[in-house]
Amino acid sequence: MPPVRPLSLKTRASVAALFKRLDYATLGRIYCDEGGESFWKAKKGLCQTLGLKLGQALRGRLRKGGRSLYVGAGVAELPVLAVETLDLGRTVAAYSLRAEEVAVLNQACTDMPFRFIHGDTGTADGAFDHLWMVSVLNDPERFPELSSLAYGRANPATFDPAAFAKERQTVLALADLCLSKLQLPSLVTTSVEEIPWITDWCGARKIPCLVEGRDYPTAIVEDPVCFIRIGESRKAGR
Repeated sequence: MPPVRPLSLKTRASVAALFKRLDYATLGRIYCDEGGESFWKAKKGLCQTLGLKLGQALRGRLRKGGRSLYVGAGVAELPVLAVETLDLGRTVAAYSLRAEEVAVLNQACTDMPFRFIHGDTGTADGAFDHLWMVSVLNDPERFPELSSLAYGRANPATFDPAAFAKERQTVLALADLCLSKLQLPSLVTTSVEEIPWITDWCGARKIPCLVEGRDYPTAIVEDPVCFIRIGESRKAGR
């Protein structure tokens, strides 16, 4: 495993100030049908703490000056984006389909070296050496049948195989769209439940990939996150 490297005080201070500027009233309406105030009271501290831990883990795995593509980025990604841009001087392209959240986040990020982009990643130009795709391919709102199967909640009496087949094709296309933008070797940060989609994509193209054995907790969706090294030999990944 890469050695643990401390984050700069500037990054930690910038993340703390950023979370103080967030419009939690609006975020509460975006994330919750009700109880948004209590939700963020419980989650905003965890988002900072766990996000900085993930950022620290990434700091030892990413090179300075590279480029990262973030899919479905939101509040939880703020600390990691700060680490990449402030500690490593990297360029980030953070995409989200939720226009209202993008507006809230960009309003709070006025003094940060990154912005959120409303839209899908198909508009992202160039090559990247890191892809962040956490709880996207198994999103229960967008892919209800696929998600229920992935999490072991599928009811055999009501499961819709036709809907699942359509969702599966959409996910395969989305995974290909994002992973095809990577230069090799590269790193993928994803949830443990999404590993099969990444490894399947690599296997179909005979690209070596190594799933690291450790995973990390997340604050909002609570899916554990792991790192996958793509385009590295097994020897190089040790």
